[in-house]
Amino acid sequence: MAASGASLLGASDKIRGGIIGSGGRGRYLTEQFKEIGVDMAGVCDVYEPNLQAGLKIANTGAKPYDNYKRLLDDKSIDVVVIATPDHWHAQMTIDAVEAGKDVYVEKPMAHTIQDGFRMIEATRRTKRIVQVGTQRRSFQLFQEAKQIMDSGKVGQVRLVNSWWLNSTPPVMAAYRLEGKLDWDQWLGPAPKRPLDPTRFRNWYWFWDYSGGLMVGQAAHVLDAINWFMNSTYPVSVTSSGKLAFQGAEVPETACTCIEFPDYLAVFTLGYKAMRYAGVNDQLKQFHGNEARFDVGRESYALYPEDPQAIDLKATAQRREPGSFQKLAAPAHIRNFLDCVRSRKDPNATVENGQATTILLCMAIESLRTGRRMRYNAEARRMEG
Repeated sequence: MAASGASLLGASDKIRGGIIGSGGRGRYLTEQFKEIGVDMAGVCDVYEPNLQAGLKIANTGAKPYDNYKRLLDDKSIDVVVIATPDHWHAQMTIDAVEAGKDVYVEKPMAHTIQDGFRMIEATRRTKRIVQVGTQRRSFQLFQEAKQIMDSGKVGQVRLVNSWWLNSTPPVMAAYRLEGKLDWDQWLGPAPKRPLDPTRFRNWYWFWDYSGGLMVGQAAHVLDAINWFMNSTYPVSVTSSGKLAFQGAEVPETACTCIEFPDYLAVFTLGYKAMRYAGVNDQLKQFHGNEARFDVGRESYALYPEDPQAIDLKATAQRREPGSFQKLAAPAHIRNFLDCVRSRKDPNATVENGQATTILLCMAIESLRTGRRMRYNAEARRMEG
């Protein structure tokens, strides 16, 4: 295993970071890491305009890289942030920990179940810190809600309903390249195909690289359900969807039903709905035999059983519109950096990430095949 300065950092030492994938999310994370005090010393992207935009955000004399492996060769970089399309998350994380780096990788953690297990093996063998970007696990409002869930006030939960509703444009944006793109490197482990600028710009909506909003939003919601319910692997997953998005492969309206050993969870994605404010666009309802517990992006409310009540009244509640964007990601990054120094596990471990990855991969396969997918935990694969 390559040595890294991260394992030798003291409390006052400056952490040096690098971003791999400096598109919109990558630039946001670069800014957040900088704000917290990380010296963002390297920026990597295979698309020249994104690379230059990322360098402007880093604004610290950061070195440019058009190949992530050359960034990993820089021994002075302690941590790397991976904000590429989903299909690259696994290999880049594995290569990074093998190079002695600690990693903050965006969700979903992996694009296949097998890749997720490879990430766990590499992370634990190299003893690196890997934080998956499911930032609800570090958000104080969610941590308070988790304490309420753990208190037993909800009772036995046999059903969890969840949804994420909003709107997306009716067609994919046509795109013309504005600079150099290393298309073959961008494709990486995905199937080879001729250069397609529109596919590059709208990669989120193609199965080769992602699962679209069906996976992108479910990664957050299902991870929170796993966390609150102390779940690991499912028994089965069944998913169906409505493809109405012109030019896309991935539907923007879908429903996934997950059977766990002791409860059912349902997640519904509806991105042909009206536009919602963030505080109202998503919800997880834990239906217990003593109370119903509603947890939104920026709210929670506990409604105890009262068969006589016409209007339910919450006994514990909190609602803070606008707090998630300001507080969740910074808290998650701080937790990651604290763990880089302490060498303790972060709030969103690779094992947590893999539990959600399995659900997402099974949902994708069920949607594409029309089959109910079962999970074989002993063989570590889905079967349908």
